[in-house]
Amino acid sequence: MNPGFEEVMGLRGRGMPESGEVTIKGQDPVFSARFRIGETTANILAGVGVAVNDIHEMKTGRRQKVSIDVRHAGATCQSSKLMKRQVDGDGWKTMDSPFMAHMRSITQPWRCKDGRWYLPHFNLPHLHERVLGVLKCESNAEAVSKAVAQWDSHDLEEAIAAARACGSIVRSNAEWLDHPHGKMLSGKPLVEITKIGESDPIPFPRGERPLSGIRVLDHTRILAGPIAARTLAEHGADVLMVTAKHLPQVPEHVMDTSHGKRSCFLDLNRAEDVATVKKLVQKADVFSQGYRPGIMDKHGLTPEALAKERPGIIYLSISCYGYGGPLTNRGGWEQIAQCTTGICLDNGSERPRLLPASACDYTTGYNGAHGVLLALARRAREGGSYHVRVSLCRSGMYIYKQGHVQYPKDDMGLSAAELDALMIESRTAHGTLKHLAPVLSLSETKPYWDKPSPALGSSAPEWLA
Repeated sequence: MNPGFEEVMGLRGRGMPESGEVTIKGQDPVFSARFRIGETTANILAGVGVAVNDIHEMKTGRRQKVSIDVRHAGATCQSSKLMKRQVDGDGWKTMDSPFMAHMRSITQPWRCKDGRWYLPHFNLPHLHERVLGVLKCESNAEAVSKAVAQWDSHDLEEAIAAARACGSIVRSNAEWLDHPHGKMLSGKPLVEITKIGESDPIPFPRGERPLSGIRVLDHTRILAGPIAARTLAEHGADVLMVTAKHLPQVPEHVMDTSHGKRSCFLDLNRAEDVATVKKLVQKADVFSQGYRPGIMDKHGLTPEALAKERPGIIYLSISCYGYGGPLTNRGGWEQIAQCTTGICLDNGSERPRLLPASACDYTTGYNGAHGVLLALARRAREGGSYHVRVSLCRSGMYIYKQGHVQYPKDDMGLSAAELDALMIESRTAHGTLKHLAPVLSLSETKPYWDKPSPALGSSAPEWLA
C-alpha cells in the first residue's frame, strides 16, 4: 500500500488503476535529506502517467504500462543543476551563473533578535534590491546575518512583504498547520480543479501521441510553471512560451525547462500584445500563468474572462501560497515554501537546512501538469472550462506528509553512471547541452521532446498549422 500514491489517485475520480498497471520502483533516501524526495516525486509522476494513460485509452481503446524509478524521479528535482553545456576545448561544464551562486549563499535561514530563524529571498535583481532596502545592508552573508539579527522575526516578515519582496519565518509544521493560511490549505486537495464555464465536449485531436494537437500557452518563468508545460510537451503538446524582453530570467533554468517548446516575445504592458495573447487564446487548449494574484486581472486575462472568450479552456494558475488565505497575495519561491511548511526546520539539526533539491518547485510543476491532463480528459468526456490551481506550499505539505527518512551519509545522490544512463544530448540555441531525458516510462507512448530548447523570442506568436 502506498498512501501517497493513493492520495494522488484520489484526484482522478475513477479510483486506482488496475493492479499491475503502475510500477514505482525503489525507495528513499536518494539524497542526504530527511524527507522522501524521490518517493514523493515518483508518486506524482506516476499520477501523470496514469492521466496520460487515461487519454491514450480514450483515443485508442488500449491501456499501457506505467513505470517510474524513485531514484530517477528524485534526480529530476535537481534537473537544472545536473545540466551541462559543451564548451569548446574544455569539455562539459555545469551551468551555474555567479549571480545564482551568490544568491544561494545569502538566501539562507538567519537568526533573528527574538531567537527565531528567518529566510530572506534574493532571487532576481529587483527582488534582491527590495530585500536589501529593508535590511539596509550589503549583499554578503556576514552583512545579511547581522542585519537580520536586528529584527524580530514577525516584524521582518511583514516589512519584507510590505516591500513586495520575498521571505519567510522558519516555521514548524505544527505551527504552519495552526496558521490561518495553513489551515486553509490543509482543507484543499493537492491539485484543485474547478469548473468555471460550459462548453460542448471537445474530443482529443487525432495524432500518434497522447497530446498531439493540444496547444498550450505558457506565461510562466523559473521552474514550477515551466516544468508543468515541459511535462505536457513530453507527451506531444504544442507549447508556446510567452515572455517579454525586459523580464528577468535565470539562464540555466530557461535552457533546462524549455525542451520541446517554442518561444515568443509579447509584452503584457502593451495593448496590442495583450490583443495578440487573446487571439492566441481563441485556439488554445491550455493557458498557464504564474503571476501574483491580481496581475492577470489588470490585463483581462482572468480564468473567467478567458472561459468566455474560449469555451473549453483549461486555465492553470501556479503560486507559492495558494488561494484563499491571508498570504494569498504574497510572492514566493522554493526556499520559502520549505521554510513555511516545516521542511527546512526538520531537515536541519543545529540550524534549519534547505533540501539539496528543489522538491517543492518540481513537484508543483508535475502537479500542475497532472491537473491539466485530468481537466483535458474531463473536457473530452463532458465539456466545460476548468481552472486548475497548484502551489508550492501545498506541494510542500504533501512532501512533509510522506514522513521522514534517515540517511546514512552526506552528499548522497545518483552516481555518475546512473546519471549518464539518464542523460541525452541536444543541440540547442544555447549550444550543445547534456541534460536529463524524461524519466517516466510508458510502454506504448514513450515521452520525448520533439524540439530542442529554443532561444527566447525565436518564434512568431502563432500556432503551428
